Amino acid sequence: MEYFWFVMILVLSFIELITINLVTVWFVASAIVAWILSFFDIPFAVQFAVFVVLGIVLLITTRKQLTKWLNKTKHKTNLDRVLEMTGVVTKEITKNENGEVKVDGKRWTAVADKKIEVGATVKILRIDGVKLVVEEEKD
Repeated sequence: MEYFWFVMILVLSFIELITINLVTVWFVASAIVAWILSFFDIPFAVQFAVFVVLGIVLLITTRKQLTKWLNKTKHKTNLDRVLEMTGVVTKEITKNENGEVKVDGKRWTAVADKKIEVGATVKILRIDGVKLVVEEEKD
C-alpha cells in the first residue's frame, strides 16, 4: 500500500499544481499521513479513513487562513490607486455643486462638504459611484 499512497501524493500534487486553486493541497497532506501509516502495517481501511477525515478536517479548518495568507498582496485597481492621493482642483467645488479634480493625470468629478477654490490641493477620501469625495489639504 506504500506505493498506492505515494502515487496518490504525486497525482494530487500534480492536480494542485495545474489548478492553483487550493483544491487538493489538504488531501496531499492527509495522503502523506496515510502513506506514513502504511509503513506500520495498519489496515488499508484505517489508512483510507484517516486520509478522508484528515483531508476534510484540514480543508474546513485551514482553507480560509491559507487563502488569506496566499492572497495578501492585493493589487490596487485604477480606482483604488487614487485613494489617499492628492489632487488639484480644476473646477471649483461647492457644497451643492460638483467640481473637478485632476489626480494621477486624470480628471475626475469631485464633491466636498465645503467650497474649495480652483488650484487648491485636495486629498481623496473615497470614491462614491464615479465621483471622488475630497477634502482640502491643510498646509
